[in-house]
Amino acid sequence: MGNSSSTNKVSAQDKAILDMKVQRDKLHQYQKRIKVVTDRETDIARECLRANQKDKALLALRRKKYQETLLAKTDQQLAQLQALTSDVEFALVQKDVVFGLQQGTAVLKEIHKEMGGLEKVELILEESAEAQAYQKEINEMLGGKMSNEEEDAVEDELEAMEREAASKDDVPSLPDAPTRIQEPLPDAPAADPKQRAQERARRRAQEQIAA
Repeated sequence: MGNSSSTNKVSAQDKAILDMKVQRDKLHQYQKRIKVVTDRETDIARECLRANQKDKALLALRRKKYQETLLAKTDQQLAQLQALTSDVEFALVQKDVVFGLQQGTAVLKEIHKEMGGLEKVELILEESAEAQAYQKEINEMLGGKMSNEEEDAVEDELEAMEREAASKDDVPSLPDAPTRIQEPLPDAPAADPKQRAQERARRRAQEQIAA
């Protein structure tokens, strides 16, 4: 009986390790394929900014951030499960590993759905009833799945895009006539990151109330 019990433990551990390898391989395949989608979402955000549609630009960047975070978190979780399975007596962590693999399977299904194809991403640019319904659905879905830190990262990326677009739009000025050297004006003080985060949090709360 002792040998039978040991054999069962080994086979269960081998199966868990194989399942983790399959999940990680699939995840890495998704990482390569979804980059096409996230690159297009970045382009769409720039297009929306040029069209003065900041809300759509923000939506495209939020969707991209969510997808990237989903992939990164799942990869990290699988790496932790793999280390746990290797370093600890498997019988002690078997339930945790099995539960983690079930979660991983669910997330992989969600990632597969997120990859849905570029035609879905293009709906962010459109004004049709279908497109507006999709944009609303994505906004509502992301509202419950992104942390404040992730939202702040998205807004930082959007602000960087706005600065980039503004610098490209600047018309070069004619050279000034020779004059006496003037002292450079001091730079305007940068906005306090903490204050900026508080303002964003207040705005999000107001948007949720309005919705």
